[in-house]
Amino acid sequence: MPVFPLSGYFTGSDQSLSVPFSVLKLFVIPVGGGIPAGVLLAHAKGLAWPITAGLYLVSDIALALAFEPILRLLASVTRKVPFLNRFSAALKTITARSVAHMSGTNTGPLALVMISFGVDPMTGRTTAHAAGHGFLAGWAFAIVGDMLYFAVIALTTLRLNTYFRDPNSTMLIVLGAMFAVPLLIRSIRSIQRPHKDSVAR
Repeated sequence: MPVFPLSGYFTGSDQSLSVPFSVLKLFVIPVGGGIPAGVLLAHAKGLAWPITAGLYLVSDIALALAFEPILRLLASVTRKVPFLNRFSAALKTITARSVAHMSGTNTGPLALVMISFGVDPMTGRTTAHAAGHGFLAGWAFAIVGDMLYFAVIALTTLRLNTYFRDPNSTMLIVLGAMFAVPLLIRSIRSIQRPHKDSVAR
């Protein structure tokens, strides 16, 4: 019995609307395989890649519409509570340092795109909000970064599936890499940072 029952998605009759809706559900709901599962299902059912990418874009827009009110509410509450206001100011300082460390720049568009690409679109939008960007610009940066991330994961998933030819195995490998690679990069950076500091001295 597979860990993730993707085989259930890959069998049955093809319906003109049910297949895109199933792919969209996999992209929107943060369980059940996410990007790898959605990409494999779309590929198996013959959806063109522009449609698949468009469905992921729709999921990002849905995320923006759902998350923005929460972000605005938190910002409003933070301004009214002194302790939270001080915490927010400290968080902005830390965020600016993190962005500069990741991209070598300040909180410009490229840095915000890379935050979304390297972490997630909600973090990218939160960082953009802290930098003073509004709804449209902030989510534009976040979605561009997330779409780049989608492209990398989608291409990797389809390439691996040509070797394994098993959706469950491919998805598990890609999901494992999605968690392991960022941790590995952070570990390498943490090792390199003391070395750079010692050379600078």
